[in-house]
Amino acid sequence: MTDSIDARTDWENRIAYRSDSFDTNVALPPPGTLVATSGAGYVFLRWDRVEGAAGYLIEMTGPDGERSILHHGGSDVPAVPDNSFAVTGLSDGVGYSFRVGAIADPRANPEGWSPAAAAATSGVVPEPVSLFVAAGTEVGRTQRLWNMVGSERLSQLLIGEDGNGHDIGAEFYESLKRAHDDLDARWVRAHAIFHDDLEVVTRSNGVLTFNFSKIHTVYDMVLEAGLRPVVELSFMPRALASDPEKTVFTYKAIVSPPSDWEEWYLLVRSFAADLVERYGLAEVATWPFEVWNEPNLDVFWSGSKEDYLRLYGETARALKAVDASLKVGGPSSAASEWVEALASYAEETGVPLDFATTHTYGNLPLDMRPALDRHGFAGIPIYWTEWGVGSTHFGPVNDAVTGAPFILTGYESSGGRIDALAYWVVSDHFEELGRPPRLFHNGFGLLSVGNLRKPRYWAVHLAARQGDRVLKTSLSGDSHTVHANATSHDDGTLDLLVWNGTINTDVMGGDPRLNRVVSVNISGLAAKRYTAEVTRIDAGHSNIVRYLDDAALWPTKEEWEGLRAHDHLDTEVLPDLQPVDGTAAVEVFLPQPGVARLRLKQL
Repeated sequence: MTDSIDARTDWENRIAYRSDSFDTNVALPPPGTLVATSGAGYVFLRWDRVEGAAGYLIEMTGPDGERSILHHGGSDVPAVPDNSFAVTGLSDGVGYSFRVGAIADPRANPEGWSPAAAAATSGVVPEPVSLFVAAGTEVGRTQRLWNMVGSERLSQLLIGEDGNGHDIGAEFYESLKRAHDDLDARWVRAHAIFHDDLEVVTRSNGVLTFNFSKIHTVYDMVLEAGLRPVVELSFMPRALASDPEKTVFTYKAIVSPPSDWEEWYLLVRSFAADLVERYGLAEVATWPFEVWNEPNLDVFWSGSKEDYLRLYGETARALKAVDASLKVGGPSSAASEWVEALASYAEETGVPLDFATTHTYGNLPLDMRPALDRHGFAGIPIYWTEWGVGSTHFGPVNDAVTGAPFILTGYESSGGRIDALAYWVVSDHFEELGRPPRLFHNGFGLLSVGNLRKPRYWAVHLAARQGDRVLKTSLSGDSHTVHANATSHDDGTLDLLVWNGTINTDVMGGDPRLNRVVSVNISGLAAKRYTAEVTRIDAGHSNIVRYLDDAALWPTKEEWEGLRAHDHLDTEVLPDLQPVDGTAAVEVFLPQPGVARLRLKQL
């Protein structure tokens, strides 16, 4: 218990410190126009796009005249990626003024601001939102960004009883298998494959010995579950560390650079060669090799930025020495940082950069394509290998319903500009700052201990269950916190996903002003009759947390039985639809936060 307390204190003291900085030299002009529109419970902003921007900062001036940058309730990156945003959490009857600035790097300040625009919330009851779906008009294909998930270190697969009646390894394996079988995940990214709990590196009488047998065991299990690893090359084995006392987490992951760079090179080359020998080059060439984890944070990397770039270069050289087809990338950074630093380094030195990775929490992924384009890496895959509704361990947002619409908005915003968006993490069997102190402890997992499905799990499930054909949709009315996606399946089934949410965690418990009635109008229906059902995720539906008393730490046997009985999607069968001239209509109440899926099947 003492180790957990010490690790948590250390984490909270150091998480904000950067190991080094990177300043981009790219100056961007401000957006030329900004329009502010009043809505019930929000003000909607729209502005011109700026070429080369990773995102946009929004400055708000309140009635007291104080200016502040919107942080959306505490996200690690305040900038938003798109050229529109609904500002929530505002008081009715109060005027606000806004300006927007474009940035090329998440740590940059805008070179200038757009003209100011003023507005207030409407203060009126909103009219119903209208959603129009053209069932016969395909406009694209579903991009399955949920094909990657994050997880705790894979050595958990080898752990047994947790002291509360749960077999950690068995439940953790089940969570990985569910991610593949139910959520359509194809990749899992985890920390600490070189951590000493897998006994990879030893030194005796000055002689290094590498032993990859325990890595084989956990990778065999990952592959058996249907997944492939994203190989995060971390953390530093004690035998190689320049300062083995520099650690993070209760499991004391060593975060220092190596004492001998050639020994690190030899470890990576030997590891890659071993993987190729065991699993075959054709297989391993599909595994992304990611260099380290969040080296821009002091808590994860005790060296400098230059030390990390050298680590990256040595790692890339070692992997390519085994075979040129092995894929290497990074910087695996926190808060969208250092992507341009790594791209610039790769451009200058000729070191390969096969893909780019970064992270953010509490916000939508920024657009990192311009930073890569500037250095000759246009079109390489971009993987957000960590992403989530909140970055704080045990933070109150983690188990909240607001995570469900947050996830769907992230998929919507990121479509067409990234290749994977890995929710961090799949399971509450997660030990960075100690094992879970209770069942619903606001853990990072999509699944609880015991593998109960939280609201955001169900959001990924609904996304994964969409059809491949994306249909034409449009929204009208007081609708700027409402989003929609419609798809069709090969058998003619239609799925209409509608969600109501905001990334502003200040209103994570809901804001009645943002509740909406959505009138769904569907045209182009081919059949004469359809069954219809609506599935809901909101405070009162598909929300397993509400079925356990807040005072309970761990459920009794009877309480577990009740939780298992409620561990399902709440679905209501509606009257059959009989289209008239190929058109039908359904009305859905959509609270904020809330998700609804309307499914129509041909009869």
